Amino acid sequence: MMPALRPSLPMAALASWATAALAIAAGAAAVCPGGACRALELDRLGLDALAALRRPSLDAFFASATWLGSIAVLLPASLALAWRLRRRGDARAARILPLAVAGAWLVAHACKLLVTRPRPDSHAAVVAMPADLSFPSSHAMVATAFVVALALAPRVRPPRAVVVAAALAAFVVALSRAYLQVHFPTDIVAGMVAGAAWAWGLCLLPGARR
Repeated sequence: MMPALRPSLPMAALASWATAALAIAAGAAAVCPGGACRALELDRLGLDALAALRRPSLDAFFASATWLGSIAVLLPASLALAWRLRRRGDARAARILPLAVAGAWLVAHACKLLVTRPRPDSHAAVVAMPADLSFPSSHAMVATAFVVALALAPRVRPPRAVVVAAALAAFVVALSRAYLQVHFPTDIVAGMVAGAAWAWGLCLLPGARR
């Protein structure tokens, strides 16, 4: 009997990226079938429920917390961590965090141009409505990619408390995008799944493991 074949690391990375592509494609097909974008019932219920919770204290909290998912925050943070890893001699591991963040941001914005889903308008936005398109949420995608890369990149090994805090921050960022009424919930879910799969694929590359 022939031994069972185990997938090579490059194939595993490709499978992870295929999952990211499938999450975007399936989400786009659900929310913009045939190019006619719509709000799903899940979207309407989620935005209505969050709008009912609005109060000044939560408005201020989520308007501030949402910046934790900005490329302007996470790219410098990932570069600073990469610099520390490089100084430790982990040059290959150092590439993972910046690539996870920058790649997730680029993929998210490329997909926005392809899907062209407008931003939600069922409730007034708490902050100024972003000028770009809605699907997927780049904040959710970038924040999730950062957390997955932080947790899984070889030789990074942050304390568990740091990973838990980063994951909680990513969740708050994702929630903030719907609370602020600048994204549909489906934008956020697709972004989080795609961001996680993108970063996981990077961590599976052979060059990252040596």
